[in-house]
Amino acid sequence: MSWQLGAFVLLGVAIVAGFAWYERERPDARIVALVGTLAAFAALGRIAFAALPNVKPTTDIVLISGYALGGGPGFAVGALAGLTSNFFFGQGPWTPWQMAAWGVTGVIGAILAWVWSTRPARARRAAGGGKIRDPAPIGRWPLAVVCLVVGFAFTVVQDIGDWVSYSDHSWAQLGVYVGRGLGFDAVHAAGCLGFALAFGPALNRSIRRFARRLQVTWIRPGVAAPLIVVALVAPLAASLQTPGTARAASSPLSYLLRAQNGDGGFGAAPHQASVPIYSGWAALGLAAAGRPLSGVAHGSTSVISYIRAAPGFASDVGSLERTILVAREAGVSARRFGGRDLVAALMAHVRRNGSVSGQVNLTAFAVLALRSAGVAVPARTIAWLDRQQDRDGGFSFAGAGGSSDIDDTGAALEALAGRGGPSGAVRRRAVGYLRRQQDRDGGFPQQPGGDSNAQSTAWAVQGLAAAHVAAASVRHGGSPSPLGYLRSLIAPDGHVRYARGSDQTPVWVTGQAIMALQGKPLPFPAPVAARSPSPPRRSAARSSVARPPSPPSSSTAAAAGPTPAAPAAAASSGPKAPRRDRRGVGGPGGGEPAPAAPVARLSSAIGLVTALVLAPVDVG
Repeated sequence: MSWQLGAFVLLGVAIVAGFAWYERERPDARIVALVGTLAAFAALGRIAFAALPNVKPTTDIVLISGYALGGGPGFAVGALAGLTSNFFFGQGPWTPWQMAAWGVTGVIGAILAWVWSTRPARARRAAGGGKIRDPAPIGRWPLAVVCLVVGFAFTVVQDIGDWVSYSDHSWAQLGVYVGRGLGFDAVHAAGCLGFALAFGPALNRSIRRFARRLQVTWIRPGVAAPLIVVALVAPLAASLQTPGTARAASSPLSYLLRAQNGDGGFGAAPHQASVPIYSGWAALGLAAAGRPLSGVAHGSTSVISYIRAAPGFASDVGSLERTILVAREAGVSARRFGGRDLVAALMAHVRRNGSVSGQVNLTAFAVLALRSAGVAVPARTIAWLDRQQDRDGGFSFAGAGGSSDIDDTGAALEALAGRGGPSGAVRRRAVGYLRRQQDRDGGFPQQPGGDSNAQSTAWAVQGLAAAHVAAASVRHGGSPSPLGYLRSLIAPDGHVRYARGSDQTPVWVTGQAIMALQGKPLPFPAPVAARSPSPPRRSAARSSVARPPSPPSSSTAAAAGPTPAAPAAAASSGPKAPRRDRRGVGGPGGGEPAPAAPVARLSSAIGLVTALVLAPVDVG
């Protein structure tokens, strides 16, 4: 066996063993997501400094990842960073050496955390395994010195790899390779020192903060009992002190009314600039709760006046559909709305096969919009929608043969409501699909097997309601009902949180949750035209719960909007803007400028490789 073959066999065994160790720890979804993010960060950090030979922050990022998350995740971050970054720098016999060396760097970070920790040995052992750990903080200079040493050692390993791959394997040649590389090794080590001094403690704190926020700690009953008593008695005492007002002040309806801006519109959260997409879904939520939209006003400016005057209120198919639905609830004509015939504009997008852009979500909401405007829906459109059902009974954003999801299935059920013939059998299978996807907490995930969220749950509830299935009766395996799950997410100020542990775009989420809690699928039975009394006086205290959304992909994109969307102008293009990976930020036809093409392609490649490598990992 040659030196090269033997070395590659040993490296291959080491790398496979490292990933097997990582998988054997059974990392949960939080660890898998964080490992993928940090691996991409480390790879892109290497690429960003490509113009500076051997000056790279990758070693520091990998070591700190191992310090904060443990040996298995640290190894995975390092090995994946070496593999994915070489799609930019070029793959070769050096790749396994880099993967192994950076993987070991992550393990060294975990060892450093164990050594540095001041906790008792028993607590250190309890923090191991696949759980998120909370290692002790480390000073800036101690961390920088370790990064300096490890960075130098990393490059020496690469020198040895070159000696194995390209020389006659004599000791003299080893000295030549190592000696010739000492200058570059020193440069890399100095770069590691500088990067560690610059961002090492901050990165360590960020990962540790992430770990603390998502970790669940069980408290013994003796300690927890007083806390439970306080948690139960305090709200009761508050309600006794202010009878009849505390409950109203904390309702989702009152939250939305207080969130209205001076221009009549709504932002992603109170105090944020008005955007048509958030204003539209807030208006529909208020209409579902029985609020006449003509009375939803700030001073003399109503929400419908804002939407009519907002630039780009119907700039794409999704926003056309949403605005037609809002116009109906305001009791105004969609054929003369803001100087446009929205119905004619929507009909222009219906293809010969009956679909809208060949997408389930846009077609489903076109049906709802046309129905709300009193326009006959083309039979070919319903027939096309029927044919898009997958074998499991669900519907996919991309049409038949795609991966079914809860949001698109709920929207399709709303569109097929009341239809006989083939649509009746389609509805029955779709209802069965939704029943099977319910989580143990009563909610519904965006994708099968994921964590529940308020917006996907809302679309499932509305789809079930359209099929005349009472949401209160939907309990998979003894779970709570989806309505109970939604109520559990109502915050003290009345807004509905996106999920347990996630709070974003609260105006959007609350508006859609209200429709589900009211049991009203789209389009609502009849518009509310009468003017109601003026809305309650706006409270001086405003909510500031919004945080920048993270992105995740969803389905009912242009017209539905189950997942938190991009902010401001990016979100204004359609009723739902979650599937950034499929259509760009902000839904079809809208969004912000795309990044430079090479960087975008490279980022996509890194993300794809990371996902493929992590896919076999058992996250249960």
